[in-house]
Amino acid sequence: MTVSKWMHVGVVLKVNARNYPDKLGCQDKFKQLTFREWNERSCRLANALKSMGVGYGDRVAVLAYNRVEWMEIYAACAKGGQIAVPIMFRLAPMDYEYIVNHAECKAFIVEEPFVEGVNSVREGLTTIPGGNFIYLGDGETPEGYINYEEVMAQGDPAEPDTVVDTADPWTIMYTSGTTGKPKGVVRTHENYIGQYLLSNISMGVRPTDKPMLVMPTCHVNSIYYSFCYTYVSAPVMIYNMISFDAEDLLKTIAEYKVTFTSLVPTHYIMILALPDEVKQKYDISSVRQLLISSAPARRDLKVAIMDYFKSAELWEAYGSTEASLVTYLRPEDQFKKLGSIGKEIYGTDQIKLLDEDGNEVRDGEVGELYSRSPGIFKEYWKDPDKTREVFHGEWCTAGDMARRDEEGYYYLVDRKANMIISGGENIYPTEVENALGAHQAVKDVAVIGVPDQKWGELVIGIVILHEGYQAGDELAQELIAFTKDKIAGYKRPRKIYFITEEEMPRTGTGKILHRVLREKYGKWSDSM
Repeated sequence: MTVSKWMHVGVVLKVNARNYPDKLGCQDKFKQLTFREWNERSCRLANALKSMGVGYGDRVAVLAYNRVEWMEIYAACAKGGQIAVPIMFRLAPMDYEYIVNHAECKAFIVEEPFVEGVNSVREGLTTIPGGNFIYLGDGETPEGYINYEEVMAQGDPAEPDTVVDTADPWTIMYTSGTTGKPKGVVRTHENYIGQYLLSNISMGVRPTDKPMLVMPTCHVNSIYYSFCYTYVSAPVMIYNMISFDAEDLLKTIAEYKVTFTSLVPTHYIMILALPDEVKQKYDISSVRQLLISSAPARRDLKVAIMDYFKSAELWEAYGSTEASLVTYLRPEDQFKKLGSIGKEIYGTDQIKLLDEDGNEVRDGEVGELYSRSPGIFKEYWKDPDKTREVFHGEWCTAGDMARRDEEGYYYLVDRKANMIISGGENIYPTEVENALGAHQAVKDVAVIGVPDQKWGELVIGIVILHEGYQAGDELAQELIAFTKDKIAGYKRPRKIYFITEEEMPRTGTGKILHRVLREKYGKWSDSM
């Protein structure tokens, strides 16, 4: 008997294949699958992985740009009980190595652009048998890999005979770590189902909808806003993306009659910056709901979005990989509560704002935000201490500080300690500080994010130099270049400031006060 009685994605897909066999299930710009085809291919992949020694509870790493095969892989893992370990494609090869080894993955699905990077660390991937590197792409299969379609063809099309409990893990998603190493967020099928159903109730999702996933499919955002539509038999569109093309996005919306998409403010800014003659070329009237996530949105940006997407409701969401969706700012509140993250989504417990002693603060006062919902993650992979740190009973925190007004609306005051969000990507200063601090000229360094109209925030470094080094543009560029092979490109600083030891703000115990630096070099309150 199973512990949880909810139906996971693999079961839902099976039933959709029976009830709506010829209805479009998922697609990208180059391939489409009916529910029957999607279900059969997912069964084949689940069974093929099992025959390769990757069975129930085993981890499968995936490294690829957005493409429809992601939907097959996630569904296959649901059916076969494997655990998907999506890897952000912007990471560096040494990050692949850490994640694959830490999760002890037994197979690695790698898209063509990433083969060279994976090969550079392949000898260090000690948990993956040599025959379990799976190539996803066109053209000749590289040496040492087996082709994805060949794996698919070897799999039995019947439903796997594995009993998968929805209390079982479905994904391990690695988030940037504040102390250098990323943490593996373990989310169960039930965690996602709770998220899907409560979000669907809140937003009124329909079987006639068609969401388009623009955010990376390795992101939790895309898993949140994909299979929730599958639960109501709505087709899901994957937007093939390497770099964002605003006009192509509009063209795709018009061509595929997209009804929903989730974008970060940077995307909206790039769309609205297109010439009027370009924006008016495309019929975007199919869009009925838009979501802003991952970063604050200014009033003028909201006005411009609503003016252009005239048929669409505008929503804002607050959540995290650990806590799932926590709040929605609904369309009717967009200008009534500017700057708010909204209220609890339907079906969740009341948020707690706690002081340092674990006591709830009064309305108007700032406390650490804790939420309780069926979407809360299970644990950090192999890290019980970190897991305990983020729970207060059954309430979970992502480390954000917030306040609540007298009408019950929440406002973020600071984000995940000192995390930077640039172009929708989370960047923790410690990792960038470690990269800069390895340069022989750097005595001490602090990294912060400053507001930017296009990217949301830009990464800047504030450096104290050792004696004998001359501050200036030449050294600043040298420091930026020094980080090139040490961290992912989007994490590298865009600017360096030099200050003296006395100018660096610190606590009584010597810790750098990033908050004070943000006040000096640029803060959100000045740009809203």
